Amino acid sequence: MTIAPEGSARLRAVLGPTNTGKTHLAVERMLAHRTGMMGFPLRLLAREVYDRVARAKGADKVALITGEEKIVPPEARYFLCTVESMPLDLGVEFLCVDEIQLAADPDRGHIFTDRLLHARGFAETMFLGAETIAPLMRRLLPGIEIDSRPRMSKLVYTGAKSLTRLPPRTAIVAFSAADVYAIAEIMRRQRGGAAVVMGALSPRTRNAQVEMYQEGEVDFLVATDAIGMGLNLDVDHVCFAATRKFDGRDLRPLTAQELAQIAGRAGRHLRNGSFGTTAEIGGLSPDLVEAIEDHDFQPLRRLFWRSRELDFRSVDALLRSLEVQPHLDALAPAPPAEDHLALAHMARQPELMARARGYEAVKLLWEVCRVPDFHAAVGAAHVGLLRRLFLHLTQPEREGRLPGAWVGENLARLDRVDGDLDRLTERLARIRTWSYVANRPGWLADPGEFQLQARRIEDRLSDALHDRLTQRFVDRDMARASRQAEAWRAVEPVVAHDGAVELDGREVGRLDGFDFRPMGEAAGLLEIRPVRDRVRKAIRRFLEARFARLAARDDLSPVVALVEEPEDAPVVTVEGAVFGRLGAEPDGRPKLVLPHRDHLPTEATADLVRRVETVLAARAAEADEPLMRLETAALKGAARGIAFRLVEGGGVAPAEAAADLVAGLDADQRQRLARFGVRLGRRWLYLKPLFEPARIRMRRPFLAARYGSPLPEAADGVRTSLSLPDATGAVRALAGAGYLAAGPRAVRVDMIERLDAGIRAGLRDARDGFPVEPGLLAPLGCPQAEAPALLAALGHQVRLAEDGRMTVLPARGGERARKPHRSRKPARPAAAPAPAVDPGNPFAKLGALVQGAGSPAASARERGGRPSSQGSARIRRGASR
Repeated sequence: MTIAPEGSARLRAVLGPTNTGKTHLAVERMLAHRTGMMGFPLRLLAREVYDRVARAKGADKVALITGEEKIVPPEARYFLCTVESMPLDLGVEFLCVDEIQLAADPDRGHIFTDRLLHARGFAETMFLGAETIAPLMRRLLPGIEIDSRPRMSKLVYTGAKSLTRLPPRTAIVAFSAADVYAIAEIMRRQRGGAAVVMGALSPRTRNAQVEMYQEGEVDFLVATDAIGMGLNLDVDHVCFAATRKFDGRDLRPLTAQELAQIAGRAGRHLRNGSFGTTAEIGGLSPDLVEAIEDHDFQPLRRLFWRSRELDFRSVDALLRSLEVQPHLDALAPAPPAEDHLALAHMARQPELMARARGYEAVKLLWEVCRVPDFHAAVGAAHVGLLRRLFLHLTQPEREGRLPGAWVGENLARLDRVDGDLDRLTERLARIRTWSYVANRPGWLADPGEFQLQARRIEDRLSDALHDRLTQRFVDRDMARASRQAEAWRAVEPVVAHDGAVELDGREVGRLDGFDFRPMGEAAGLLEIRPVRDRVRKAIRRFLEARFARLAARDDLSPVVALVEEPEDAPVVTVEGAVFGRLGAEPDGRPKLVLPHRDHLPTEATADLVRRVETVLAARAAEADEPLMRLETAALKGAARGIAFRLVEGGGVAPAEAAADLVAGLDADQRQRLARFGVRLGRRWLYLKPLFEPARIRMRRPFLAARYGSPLPEAADGVRTSLSLPDATGAVRALAGAGYLAAGPRAVRVDMIERLDAGIRAGLRDARDGFPVEPGLLAPLGCPQAEAPALLAALGHQVRLAEDGRMTVLPARGGERARKPHRSRKPARPAAAPAPAVDPGNPFAKLGALVQGAGSPAASARERGGRPSSQGSARIRRGASR
């Protein structure tokens, strides 16, 4: 089934890659008619063409219509709009929609599809875009004229280059504001600066930045993919700093068509352009390069569609009409757009639904939901604004108008030019939303005043943002210094014995251990790449002697030390100088994490890292010696199974999961386990020597690295409990040291057993409840206020009297009254929840050594236990290297 063109006007499409003159042709065709309208995907593009047509025909004949800005002279004949803002009820002779292939975009595609199917000029309708949409156009619009245009110049791939080696007149493309700012900062330091162009900028800020680039004040432009939509720039080379972008749902790779759209900004008219990538992301695949250079892309398969026949009889009817499915296989239902999501949020608020009754009220609610959030799609703050807008507009005494004082207060709050780039950009986004509100027909008693006020605030914010961008990312002195870089190539840096680094008699920095720290005003010379490279080479030569001395030592253990830090991973020092930080491999083996240092000799550093890691592995093995000794013990049967459980759990195992094994122990096996320090509690089995104070002191740095969080200082093996920290890593580190979570406290595992034994004894003597005396909890050092939560976390039912006294109640269901079953197997005690086995546990993969259904691991799985995925075999291998 197809859709026939509406009317008998000429219907044509001009398709092709960038730099084919499509937009120029469309403007010329529009001006050949008495009236015309063009829809663009970006406000920036609409503004750019508006300025061009206004110069050609006079400002009184040209209108600009976007969501945030409306300039409509009474005698306007030509209308330049964003696609969403095109007034389709206004008849014109010529109508054009640019970048029509965006009909396949999940977010805005349904708007472009609607214009493709329904927007028409009386005499001529033209669609501009990529050739990938041509097959679908022929299916949906039979008889349409399609004019395919070749690119006027060639586009050549030049491979990957570092940012410091990019040629002048390069646009560097990233896909987030953070990345744009980071790259612009690098270009400021390395090449003197860059202009910044992003879709979040206002046209005024964007034009000021582009003018700075076009005038040659800077040779580089850092931009988002906003430059891919038709902006005309004097760019010779496009460099991709990333080939993946977050599209609002997922981080996905760009398609060949999207890459080509952006790369096509390089070259103008008959001048060839080039494209490439940064060295950090590497080169593009040959197939991808060929597709971009030859403009050979897969055609689009479906366009996104949403019904334009909306039902305003009720909110539910409106929601249903938004979910109507397309009747053509060339069309796909669009995912819920921002306005649809906002309506769904509003529909869940009874106060709003009480007012949204009747055709006009529902239609007004839909108009409110279509107010865009230029800062964050359908965020909580934006939904709150929509709610207030609707409530104000539906107040009976307001007669469908917003209170002017309230709108003025919101505008005044945004009329500030202080703050950083993010604050200014956020205010610009907010003022754009209010500009949209001020331009809604009938919402304000005096819309002109507020439109003018919003425009003035946007202009002030735009100018401030431009100034802030220029101050931060343009260094004219550095630009001059960069041009003089060749002159510094002949200057030889000198490294003194005390670590001072001098350049042409000026101290530019100092070598402190293994770190180089720039200092003084002369350190600015290091921003010049040739100078920096020569300084690095001089430092490498100086350090080679130190590395040679370390390489000559047979044993590095005496000069390697671990220093704990309260908020970070332990520091590893060599000869008293910080070399790196202690980290952990996925299997728990210690590793050395080095900071970025360009001045260290590569091979010598790698050799020293290997030797230091060998020392660290030996110390980790020594720290975990009780556990490793148990792992390698010649145990059999149930005793071997219990040893496996303890090794798997890092020294602790829930008694309930090992109840069958404990029941199967004979007296000799119990004695052998006891000689290793194994304690068989009612709730927990644990390896006592592993949690003694001296052993914990040895294990502290390795636990911190293994679990990604320093072990609290109070967890020293002497204290019996401490407040449970908020950080997950710290809780896991505490469990590795034998302190298990119990409500608000982390309690030493043996004290949990001791407390549990005392409560059981008390319940035997007091069948109606056991009053908890202060002496029972005193050994835990637990505050009285935290005691009820601690006991409840251990599975006890606690009754709290008004005077603060606690009573532990017997278990429900008459369990205490039942006679014990005569069996050799003891009843399983109620165990506290087992700590999750951490993947960083160095002993967890021992489970892989036990095979078959009869293994302890298989038994644990049958009983719902959670054996870990890692073990200590790798620890032993790491220690033996």
